Amino acid sequence: MLRLLKETQTSLARKLQLGAAVIFATLLLLVYLYTAFVLRHDPTLTDLSIRLQGPSLNHPLGTDHLGRDVLTRLMLGGQQTIGYSLLALAAALLIGTAAGMVAGYRGGWLDRVFMRIADGFLAFPDMIVVIVLSGLLGPGLHSMIIAIVMVKWVSYARVVRTTVITESKQDYMLAARTNGLSPARMLTRHLLPHIAGQVLVLASLDLGKVILLISSLSYIGLGVQPPTPEWGAMLNDSRPYFQLAPELMLFPGLAIVLVVLCFTVLGDSIRDLYDVKKEVRG
Repeated sequence: MLRLLKETQTSLARKLQLGAAVIFATLLLLVYLYTAFVLRHDPTLTDLSIRLQGPSLNHPLGTDHLGRDVLTRLMLGGQQTIGYSLLALAAALLIGTAAGMVAGYRGGWLDRVFMRIADGFLAFPDMIVVIVLSGLLGPGLHSMIIAIVMVKWVSYARVVRTTVITESKQDYMLAARTNGLSPARMLTRHLLPHIAGQVLVLASLDLGKVILLISSLSYIGLGVQPPTPEWGAMLNDSRPYFQLAPELMLFPGLAIVLVVLCFTVLGDSIRDLYDVKKEVRG
């Protein structure tokens, strides 16, 4: 009875977390639509006559040190942060999936080369490697995306490689080879469906981490460059005015925390759902 009660409480807590995350994600989508079609202020237009003003009807979250509307920059900054995170994650997913499938299926020297490269990246924390690569490539959006992709493809490649090696020994793969199917057809028709679920679960868990990476790089000046609004860059711009106007750092910082928390909860829920489906199929 006690065990059943604990399981019920755990299930209810997960459902509440998932519901809150879905609601917040819906609000993010509405904010995106608002900023895409109903912008009232130019996010890069400076007006020193209204700098560091508090909330008002015209500026609901006030203005920053250059007189720019904080709400407009915060919403557009969300587009930049989340949009670039999705772009980098999608590129890493595609590259890692392709590399893992080829390495796992072909084996031999190609597999050893891919895995040694992967081991080299995994030997250091993601943040350190991304900072080093971004510094070598130079500050800017393209360098940031390339650095994140170069770090993140590794985890997808390893997961896909392991799955391909395991599935290649199954009877249906042996039958496919016997029937003369080409390697490309076996990879796309038979192996890819087994890989897709695991890769998507991993990507959903990675999204929050990538958002933190992009915000961190922009905060230290290696990511999105001014005057483009981005949450990490907004935090950096607001540091000298923390005592005078602490809300300038509070708003983007709180946005980062809430968005990362939201996507982390969604990722955990997707992982649990995938595990349940896997158990049912098994």
